[in-house]
Order: sequence, then structure tokens, then C-alpha cells
Amino acid sequence: MSDSPTRVLHAEGLVKTHYGESGPTHAVRGVNLSVAQGEFIAVTGPSGAGKSTLLHLLSGLQQPDHGSIWLDGQCTDTWREGRWAVERRKRIGIVFQFFNLVSNLSVADNVELPALLAGMSPKQARSQREELLAELGIVGKDRNMPGELSGGEQQRVALARALVNHPPLLLADEPAGSLDSKGTREVMRLLSRFHERGQTIVLVTHNARLASAADRVISFFDGRIADDAQLDSAPSRKTGTSAVLELKD
Repeated sequence: MSDSPTRVLHAEGLVKTHYGESGPTHAVRGVNLSVAQGEFIAVTGPSGAGKSTLLHLLSGLQQPDHGSIWLDGQCTDTWREGRWAVERRKRIGIVFQFFNLVSNLSVADNVELPALLAGMSPKQARSQREELLAELGIVGKDRNMPGELSGGEQQRVALARALVNHPPLLLADEPAGSLDSKGTREVMRLLSRFHERGQTIVLVTHNARLASAADRVISFFDGRIADDAQLDSAPSRKTGTSAVLELKD
């Protein structure tokens, strides 16, 4: 497989079926997808379409039944969970709908933990954490526990945790799904800000307005890509933040 150096992520023929009491659910059916460096892609579609399963496959949190994934040109077919865990620390940042912060660790420890696991020195991890939390507007709450923060604040901490190792790829699964309209706009402003700096982002969302902030929108339905459109009106990296600021309640 020859892969373009500009591709951060490439998938071919991904298939995933879940088996439950009611029988098999074909969550992902033969999906092909390429993500170029610096793209902001939104994957949108109704609940149950398979969007989250697709994101879990792309991050190695689930393994496909069939198909292959290339990360920075490397085929992941032979990777086991241990290898995927290492790659998620270094090359893939993930933000979840329900934050997934470690409840018994402070804000500071939640953000620093991935950096320390990836081999960063405690001094560097602390510096990165302080810089990110300041930029994301979480100042003076380093020693707070996650349960002491608002939903919007917890999601900003989760974003800082995902970005602390400067991963080339950020995957976001309904990152504003449990937030109010103000928190939603806040998260999208932050994603747009990092995209302006060259961050590659794949965002799963059921919200068409939020999807419109991306460069490219993939409509996902019944486990398949129904449409893949480059948005002519998508905000450029210079205007992305202002475009998101125009979203109203």
C-alpha cells in the first residue's frame, strides 16, 4: 500500500457488526475514508447510524471485522491493543461526549497523565498543562476535582487532556452532546481555534449547524457514507473562529 504523505488517516473497506440479543447490527458497512493533514471533517447523521462506531474503529478502540486502517502511512492490521494504546497517547487525541475524566484525580492530574504515560518529563507535563488550561480558560482550578466543575469546564479539561501531547489527529465524538447551547458554542470555538493552527480534526456530531463549521461534511447513514461534501462556504483557517461565533441559540 502506497500512502500519500499528506494523509494522516486512511481506511479501506471497514466493516463492523455488533451482536446482541436482538441479532446482528451492521454498524459499519464497507467504509472507505481518507483524512488529509489539516482537514476539519464532520461526520453527521442520525442516532444509530454508526458514527461513533466508525470513530472507535479509526482510533483503535474497536477492531474492524474486515478492512484496514493506515495511520500516517503505517498499516495497523497487525497492531494489538497495547500498540494502539501507545499510538493514542502520542498520535491520536480523543474527546468524548461524557468527558471520561478520572473522577478521583484532580484537573491537573487528568491533563498531565497522558503526557507522563507518553514519556514526557514531569516538568514538561506541568508546563504543557498550565499553558493549555490557561488558553482554554480553566485558570485557578488545577486542584479541583472533575465533579466540582461545570459541564463546559469538564469538556475543556477533556480537550486539554486530548491535546497535551500535540497529537497530529484529534477525534471528537459528540463533544458538545451533553452541553447547553452556550457550552456547545464554546467547544466549537475552541476546536476551530486549534484547526486554524493546523490541527487535523474528525468530529462526530448529529448537529448540522455544528457540522457546518467544518471544511468537509460526511453524511453517515445505516453504516455507510451517503455523501461526502467539501463545503464551499466552510470557514478558512483565518476566519473559522469568527464563523463559529455567529452560531446563535
